[in-house]
Amino acid sequence: MALHTSALVLFSGGQDSTTCLALALSKYERVETIAFDYRQRHSVELEARLRVLEQIKQQFPQWARKLGEDHLLDLAVLGQVSETSLTRDVAFKMESSGLPNTFVPGRNLLFLTLAAALAYRRDLQVMVTGVCETDFSGYPDCRDDTMKAMQLALSLGMDKRFLIETPLMWIDKAETWELAQSIGGEKLVDLIIEHTHTCYLGDRTHRQDWGYGCGECPACDLRAKGFARWRSSKKS
Repeated sequence: MALHTSALVLFSGGQDSTTCLALALSKYERVETIAFDYRQRHSVELEARLRVLEQIKQQFPQWARKLGEDHLLDLAVLGQVSETSLTRDVAFKMESSGLPNTFVPGRNLLFLTLAAALAYRRDLQVMVTGVCETDFSGYPDCRDDTMKAMQLALSLGMDKRFLIETPLMWIDKAETWELAQSIGGEKLVDLIIEHTHTCYLGDRTHRQDWGYGCGECPACDLRAKGFARWRSSKKS
């Protein structure tokens, strides 16, 4: 019998979280999803994620039976305390701290705490998140050490042994595309291109090779470069 059979995926509707969701559906018998409305500028992702969920159910019937409830939590308070380019209409730039102003302090810590509270109530054993140390902007709350510390703190604080799974922690964006293909083939890759959302500006009007986005913000730049590297490696 498998040690873990259920999971809660932190699912924003972007490339990374969609890949994580597909991986969880391929591994666990019961999978639920959670998202957060923190008044992000790219709130279009909250609509995109619903389309992704519907497409997964339609295109992958073997996963549809495993996909359980979806949860959306209102975290307006995070937007109120965050003076960042993801929660305010300001240009993207690097701060004197060395971190980009896309860093929302405490975001992933708060997300995981609330996800754990929900997982406790829903009797879900694993929390899956797409944080990564390889292709990231230096966010301290994406580090492996942070995730291990959170896993320990949440398990102790709720007296329940949680597992925080980070399948993208040590791979780059090109390898994330490769992982998606290995899980769901070209069908999953096409789903990610057509329906997920990553652009920080919330642009759904410009269709790029890798999906929809402005093509200029940090998120689009990272996704585009990873896609190009992946496609190039497939041809060589």
